[in-house]
Amino acid sequence: MASSAGQIRPGRYLWVFALIVVILYALVFGTGDHKASPQLGIDLKGGTTVTLTARTVNGAAPDQASLNQALEVIQARVNGGGVNGAQVNLSGSNIIITIPGDQGSLAKQLGETAHLMFRPVVQQVAASQTQTPATSTTPTPSGTTPTSGAPTSSGSTGTVKPSTTTTAKPPTSSGGTTPQAYVGPAAKAATPSSNPAPPTTTAAAPPSTPNGNVNQQEAAQIAQAKAVRQTTNTTAQQAALNALKCGPGVKDPLIGNDDPKLPLVTCDQANPVKYILGPELLDGRQITSATSGQNPNGVDYVVNLTFNSAGSKTWADYTAAHVNTSVAVVLDTQVVSAENIQEAIPGGNTQISGNFTQQQAQQLAQVLKFGSLPLSFETSNAQTVSATLGLSSLQAGLIAGGIGLLLVIVYCLFYYRALGLLTVISLGFSGITIYAVLVLLGRWIGYTLDLSGIAGFIISIGITADSFVVFFERLKDEVREGRTFRSAVPRAWVRARRTILASDAVSFLAAIVLYIVAVAEVQGFAFTLGLSTILDLLIVFLVTHPLVVFASRSKLLSKPSMSGLGAVQRAGVEMRAAAAAAPVATSSAKES
Repeated sequence: MASSAGQIRPGRYLWVFALIVVILYALVFGTGDHKASPQLGIDLKGGTTVTLTARTVNGAAPDQASLNQALEVIQARVNGGGVNGAQVNLSGSNIIITIPGDQGSLAKQLGETAHLMFRPVVQQVAASQTQTPATSTTPTPSGTTPTSGAPTSSGSTGTVKPSTTTTAKPPTSSGGTTPQAYVGPAAKAATPSSNPAPPTTTAAAPPSTPNGNVNQQEAAQIAQAKAVRQTTNTTAQQAALNALKCGPGVKDPLIGNDDPKLPLVTCDQANPVKYILGPELLDGRQITSATSGQNPNGVDYVVNLTFNSAGSKTWADYTAAHVNTSVAVVLDTQVVSAENIQEAIPGGNTQISGNFTQQQAQQLAQVLKFGSLPLSFETSNAQTVSATLGLSSLQAGLIAGGIGLLLVIVYCLFYYRALGLLTVISLGFSGITIYAVLVLLGRWIGYTLDLSGIAGFIISIGITADSFVVFFERLKDEVREGRTFRSAVPRAWVRARRTILASDAVSFLAAIVLYIVAVAEVQGFAFTLGLSTILDLLIVFLVTHPLVVFASRSKLLSKPSMSGLGAVQRAGVEMRAAAAAAPVATSSAKES
């Protein structure tokens, strides 16, 4: 039974493995940026550093509990999978983010407050349009959008169905490419028309105090902006709407500091539109999950939100009571999109879409998934940092791996001969597979290869070689018992398979535990260890075992002198001869 259980058709296994390799490299060269090289970590390639300085409304120093909570949220955002090698550190009231490569805009986005809310639309106008008191002192009813002055841009209007669809791009912080809204202290008392622009709309951010906290001047700007743009007086709302400046490079002090209980005058995030919004009707903190995926109705990507039970009920009740009115999705004080409610939405699922790229959708989902920050932050300019260890360390790691691989190959060729050659072929296929997986993981989950990852893959050489040794030693045991090379292979595989599975299961469980309890580089090492363990099983089952079966059926490779099993066969014959002679010698001794 053991023999029949171990019989396989090796060609099928090798074809399956070949298909897997073809698919992997088709994805490598046919998707993403088409670059067939893995992403390197900070210690090998360098990275980008951004400093986030905490701001408070009254200019006081932020409390330590809020800073620690913000640090945890940003750590989850920047390194949710624990495999991209990013570093997040707290220094006084500053949070310093260092991410691999030249990704300054991404590093800045990680510091966004990410406070998502839904507000009813009271009024919306084109950013260049000015309302006169005669036509705009009385706002439209909450939740409706006036036809007068409403923009026709498809990027800011739409419909809300059982899966809410928005149509704007996710937030970016690329240094002035995203429209911002700002009404500063001088908004009401504008300078004469000879002055090209009010200083408050173009001035740089006020300097922070030595301890890193927002200074009193900035605190006054925040308070003034709240007083102007979050008033309940309808006439003052129209004045604020007319004075509001929207456009690239305009700074908004209300980001992360607006009061959700009050109305809000603000800008669209990506379109030339200004809004008067009602108080918050649903808080983004009630989001239980946020994921990105392909738009089922198009070629772009969407962000899917799920609310908790309370949020789902609030959303269902509101949409049922406000059919044919408009609601705005607001992220960090700015409107992502404004939608028309066409019917009641009973569930708690909402979809944000609108020409997202895959990366944009993933970034927005990542920010919303891990929650909003308890503080707002001022971001510094991104700075490039050089590699901490450099290419010399990468070369040293590759040399160490090459030496280890060479020693394994020499040992296998010397000790196993033809079987050792199969080991070399299997390791070659393993390297090809690992390389493709590294490239794809870098694109899909931001995996970066650092020195700890290289160490994990060097260890994987030993794990893979150990599986070969277990199989070959079981094979030698079968041959020693008198079986031919061909008949010994299936029996040896059945016995070795259990040991290989048990050994890899232990290694994989150790990697899981280490990944859960560790952080930063150690977490990346655990990830590579678990990944290499899975790939070891793939190689042993789909490559090594079928190749050994092919060798056992080859007249040339099955010769004892070629297979390296001749000494084992001779040892087996001698053992059986000795065992057969032992009873004869015993009986002769008794007769004498």
